[in-house]
This record gives sequence, C-alpha cells and structure tokens, in this order.
Amino acid sequence: MKRVLTSIVISVAVLLAISSCATVPTGPLEEGELRLLSLEVPEHGNLQSGVEYRININFKADGKPEIRRVCMTYSGDGPYCAAVKKVIYGSEAYIQIPFYTRMGEYRLECYVEYVRDGKTRRTNTLMSFANGVMPW
Repeated sequence: MKRVLTSIVISVAVLLAISSCATVPTGPLEEGELRLLSLEVPEHGNLQSGVEYRININFKADGKPEIRRVCMTYSGDGPYCAAVKKVIYGSEAYIQIPFYTRMGEYRLECYVEYVRDGKTRRTNTLMSFANGVMPW
C-alpha cells in the first residue's frame, strides 16, 4: 500500500513538472513574439467581491508588439476579453488590467492577443486561483 501511494505521489509530481514547463515556453523569442511569464493576483487570490483590483501580467517580448486585448476565463467560463489600457515595455515588462472577482473559488486563466507579422496572435496561457468573498 505504501509503495502504491509513493508511486502515485511521484507520478503527480512528474506530471505537474511537465505541465508547468509546457505552459511557459523557455526557448528564445522569435521575431515579434510576446510571451507571458506570470500572472500576479493581489491578496494571494483572496479577493473581496465587487472591489476593483489591479492584476499585473508580466511578459517578455521581441520589440514592442501591439497588444490588442487581454482575455480571461473563470474555471472554463469565458473567455471575457478587454482592451488593454496600460502596457510597460522593457526588462520588467507588464500589462496592468482592472479586475473584479466573482463569488466563490475558481481557476483564473489568462492570455493576450497581440499583432505579429500583421496578424492577430495569441500568447501562451497563464493560470492562477482566486476566491471571491463578500466585502464585510
């Protein structure tokens, strides 16, 4: 029984390692490419419902590609997309968007649409968790 449990734990750890590597590509950027690095949800994801928060989406890019919009899904519901208002390029590049949480626990997934070679492209997808609670 102990061996079976150990095998299961090791298998889950290997799968998590593989999936995390697949989520954020590690190779060099192609010309004009934009790649998301991390999704910073404030308050460790424990957010009050109905309160506006700012989420930072850290990225790196070759040049300064035109960012069209940010899209999010809530545990598979969506995507809900919005135009981007604040983008900072450079060595610590990020997109900042306003965010209102929903009630309950959910998986938040995010990707960005940007222009590359005259075509709208989609970045890799980042994931985080959030828990919306009443503000009292």
